Amino acid sequence: MTLLRLTHVGKAYANGVEALRDVGFGVGDGEFVSLLGPSGCGKSTLLRLIAGLMVPDSGEISWTGARPELGFVFQEPTLMPWADALTNARLPLDLKAIARPEANARAAAALKRLGLTGFECALPRELSGGMKMRVSIARALAAKPKVLLMDEPFAALDEPTRQVLNDDLLALAREDGITVVFVTHSVMESSYLSDRVLVMSPRPGRIIADIALTQPARRGEDFRLSPEFADSQRRVAKALLVPA
Repeated sequence: MTLLRLTHVGKAYANGVEALRDVGFGVGDGEFVSLLGPSGCGKSTLLRLIAGLMVPDSGEISWTGARPELGFVFQEPTLMPWADALTNARLPLDLKAIARPEANARAAAALKRLGLTGFECALPRELSGGMKMRVSIARALAAKPKVLLMDEPFAALDEPTRQVLNDDLLALAREDGITVVFVTHSVMESSYLSDRVLVMSPRPGRIIADIALTQPARRGEDFRLSPEFADSQRRVAKALLVPA
């Protein structure tokens, strides 16, 4: 079932820069879809439009039924530096005025799922970059979203940490039945994570390729070294290099 559909979406900024032109695609319930393209092609703008943080100048963004609960993970963890990990993970629940005992329990459970048991009282300055991002993801999951929007969340991390978080994200999305729209610059990351990769042109951003990938249910190091994964990367890289 198609959960989200964009039809002829366009967006320009006040300075005259046209960020997006005639963008259209659908996202199925439970799909993991990556937006891949060069810097400045409008990937982050598109994600913010889906989130409702911005309004398109043209076209339509529609949901099947009522708009579901959304979670948003930014490129930077955006944690409150004065608050511990539990308080940071609890933030969306506090904003919804959920009772403190329930909010604490849900935030602690989300931290546990991200491997942060024992770090509930740690401040952001006491955490590594990967741990900060785990808190950021836990914060999004604590609200029990149906759709998770992720704007290059692992771009600043070293490759081993990035691979571990890729695997953890896939497992969490599968367990919760979450639909993910994921922005990345990485051919490897998009090829590994995604059911589909939407390749965007340079600005103004348009969808120039929609690549469906056949993925094993369980991924990991064996898959990263497989001919099948190498073929997926070749397909995605070829589409990215085709002139728009």
